[in-house]
Amino acid sequence: MESSAHFFQYQQARLHYTKTGDGQQVALLFHGFGQDKNIFDQLATTHFKSYTLYAFDLFFHGKSSWGYNEEPLEKHFWITCMKAFLSENKIEKFSVVGFSLGGRFALSLIEGFSKQVDHLYLLAPDGIKTSFWYSLATYPVLFRKLFKSMIDHPNRFFNIANMLTRLSVMDKGLIRFAESQMNTEEKRNRVYYSWVVFRHLSFNLTRIIGLLNQNQLHVTLVLGEFDKVISQKNLNQFINRVPHLNLIVLKCGHNDLIQVFSKTNFIAQ
Repeated sequence: MESSAHFFQYQQARLHYTKTGDGQQVALLFHGFGQDKNIFDQLATTHFKSYTLYAFDLFFHGKSSWGYNEEPLEKHFWITCMKAFLSENKIEKFSVVGFSLGGRFALSLIEGFSKQVDHLYLLAPDGIKTSFWYSLATYPVLFRKLFKSMIDHPNRFFNIANMLTRLSVMDKGLIRFAESQMNTEEKRNRVYYSWVVFRHLSFNLTRIIGLLNQNQLHVTLVLGEFDKVISQKNLNQFINRVPHLNLIVLKCGHNDLIQVFSKTNFIAQ
């Protein structure tokens, strides 16, 4: 499938994206933390062959840039930004794919464009159940200053992680995932700015479920049976309240979910 890379500028925010394919159906794809748009390359050739795909680098990832320092990304700004993108590219109806952190960006579009979305594909999505760490980001600036200090002094983070492991407060697999995202200064900066800037991308679960059910919006939820980051248990309330949801559970963890999903015989409709 042919693809081409582009930039889209909205005020001081700049999105880098790849357009792949020439199908009549359109899908917007948003990757997870620490990745870039290329994570979807295999899915493009297996599950979305009949689509035109727009795969984005999230801010602080790939070549996209956020020009507002630590100012939070508000949902209305993101929705207005994507409205301008859809208008420029003459897109009226579209599907949305969000993996992990990208689930927050996908769910924001449901709030803004529920009548224009054909299908919502959530792959181990963040945003449905707010984690402790994201809640902490909304607390007083003292907590953010403490976290920012870990960029220059990472041993503070690793000491806390070791303590949480010893106390069995957090799963060891989750701690290992966090540590893998904090082992270089570049990664620590990305963690901090993503954590702080994206902190307002949170959702009222009842409102989201209401939009999905009222519009009978097609929803496919893909989860990893061994995922310690986004577990099925934490999403059961969402699953049980969207009766038309298609749930797919794969024998994998969080990091290899897209790779395992791409090897299934699933075809996007």
